[in-house]
Amino acid sequence: MLVNAQTLDLVFQGFKTVYTDAFLKAEPNWDKIAMQSTSVGADETYGWMGQFPQLREWLGPRVIHNLEAHGFKIVNRKFESTVKVSRDHISDDKLGVFKPAFSEMGHLATNHPEELVFNLLASGFETECYDGQYFFDTDHPTLNPEGEVVSVSNMQAGAEPPWFLLDTSRAVRPIIWQEREKYEFEAMDRPTDEHVFKNDEYLYGVRARVNAGFGLWQLGFGSKAELTAANYAAARAAMMNFKSDTGRILGVKPMMLVVPPALEEAALKIVNTEFNDGGGTNPWSKTADLLVTPYLAA
Repeated sequence: MLVNAQTLDLVFQGFKTVYTDAFLKAEPNWDKIAMQSTSVGADETYGWMGQFPQLREWLGPRVIHNLEAHGFKIVNRKFESTVKVSRDHISDDKLGVFKPAFSEMGHLATNHPEELVFNLLASGFETECYDGQYFFDTDHPTLNPEGEVVSVSNMQAGAEPPWFLLDTSRAVRPIIWQEREKYEFEAMDRPTDEHVFKNDEYLYGVRARVNAGFGLWQLGFGSKAELTAANYAAARAAMMNFKSDTGRILGVKPMMLVVPPALEEAALKIVNTEFNDGGGTNPWSKTADLLVTPYLAA
């Protein structure tokens, strides 16, 4: 094969097509628990964190809520994956051997948010959120109707593999997926490129500027206790009892049970079976969608 600018453009388009096909075919789950946010700078500050401007009876002047009261910043991070292709392989028309590599690159790129989002969820027991507490903690500070600070828990302690119950019914989610620059396929394949001239090879890769950060802790509950019907019921009850700073019920709906593979069987028995092992009716059947992800595995 004659290697010239036209040939290299065709090679790039061919590799990009393989990459894009795999990218589009993958079916990630991160968007089931995270809200997507577009970033316009190196970082974004979410000033509305912790604010629940619920409707109130209009008596006297309006009550204006300060959406800058709880600033929380998510800093974008840069990621890349790069492979090299020898000029000799292109000249000898051996491009087919590289297609699986570019297909895998596309698959990994579309699943990269999975790793960041679910790893962040798993780290919630030791990672701070907007109120300065760990996202899953026993003492989130809130105000009761009298204006006094009280502590609220959204976790269960223990030594078992962690599992999570999330409210995914709202526009706001427990986790924020932030994109500054989407995953883009690129190439260094011009004869004037220093790397090409020195090494007689071409570089192809993907880059992105993205990050994941925590949203509202009130929409999540994390547990390291054994995944049993009793602990599941307690987590649901706790979430549905979460209140705003004015003491009003927030209306949290536990809709998604997220577990690692080690807890799949226990989770299926709780939310996907109609009857208990003893034969009685399972009251928790279909009370939450089940999401099993390997990215929570230790």
